[in-house]
Amino acid sequence: MSRETKEKLLEGALRTLTEQGIAKTSARSVAAAAGVNQALVFYHFGSVDELLAAACRYGSEQRVARYRDRLQEVGSLTELLAVGRQIHAEEQAAGHVAVLGQLLAGAQTHPRLAPATAAGLELWIAEIERVLVRVLGDSPIGPYTDPAGLARAVAASFVGLELYEGVDKAGAEAALGALEQLGTLMSALEELGPVAQKAVRYTLRRRGAPQAGNSGAPQPGNN
Repeated sequence: MSRETKEKLLEGALRTLTEQGIAKTSARSVAAAAGVNQALVFYHFGSVDELLAAACRYGSEQRVARYRDRLQEVGSLTELLAVGRQIHAEEQAAGHVAVLGQLLAGAQTHPRLAPATAAGLELWIAEIERVLVRVLGDSPIGPYTDPAGLARAVAASFVGLELYEGVDKAGAEAALGALEQLGTLMSALEELGPVAQKAVRYTLRRRGAPQAGNSGAPQPGNN
């Protein structure tokens, strides 16, 4: 019963964040959404902030698990962007991206939320990074990319687009379109022959593009 009650409170917290926002999320509103006594919030979690932190981790684990198989099937950057757009649409419709946005906003004034929100984002980032390592490995620009940094940029972009879409839907759509254009450019690079790919790598080296993992200029002789 204790585990069932805790899950009810976690689900109730996520639902309250989605429907009412963090400003109106309280022990009373979460308990009402969960259908349990308000005192159980403090019994199981100690405080509302601790409940929200646990809900962030819980929600991210549930959502990442939902898409893990789909992400593992991605074979190119173009596919990743297409799948990312599908996930964004599904998560937006379900209100889960809005929850993350609320938690990010709340972390500015509720310090206890920051580590949990970062940990929740890290689950998404880890999945995206695995895909990027795989799809960029054989690309001519692979040695000049940082999958870990790119994964964080992608995750931050999709959260930011959710907030941006609320004030400029057309602008957010244009941003998504621009990301897809980058995917198309990457596909074109991947379809180049060996000689052309070598020329791309040579040009990147000549322009001083640092290789991933190197703080300085790329080492000469790497093709």
